[in-house]
Amino acid sequence: MWLGYNFSAGHKLVFEVSPMVGAVFGDTTGVAPGYEVSLSYKRIVFSSSGEYVFDTKKQNGSFFYSWPQLTYSLLDWLHVGLAAQRTKAYHTSLDTQRGLLVGLSHKKLEFTSYIFNPGWSDPTVVVELRWSF
Repeated sequence: MWLGYNFSAGHKLVFEVSPMVGAVFGDTTGVAPGYEVSLSYKRIVFSSSGEYVFDTKKQNGSFFYSWPQLTYSLLDWLHVGLAAQRTKAYHTSLDTQRGLLVGLSHKKLEFTSYIFNPGWSDPTVVVELRWSF
């Protein structure tokens, strides 16, 4: 669960930031201050989201998570780009995974598919479905 607030500045060059705090439940239980930030100009967007999870059960279970991406909108409903992830969720020999993304959108619905470590023997595929309200 997340709680935060959105701030925005600019018209042509738009900067948006959302500081947040979250609660984590499951194998890891704790508190997670985080952020979403983006800088966009016309059809180009650089964005990043991240959080630091303070594990309240195990001190060595705390970790930092980050997901930066750079996208270009080919059409109003189609964007492509580069992404990276630094996460504890996927245990690979790479500390940071890099990859490609393709996203489709319609009104308030967005679907994005990521492939991390393409060309490696064990790539990671992530699909994201987002609904804005």
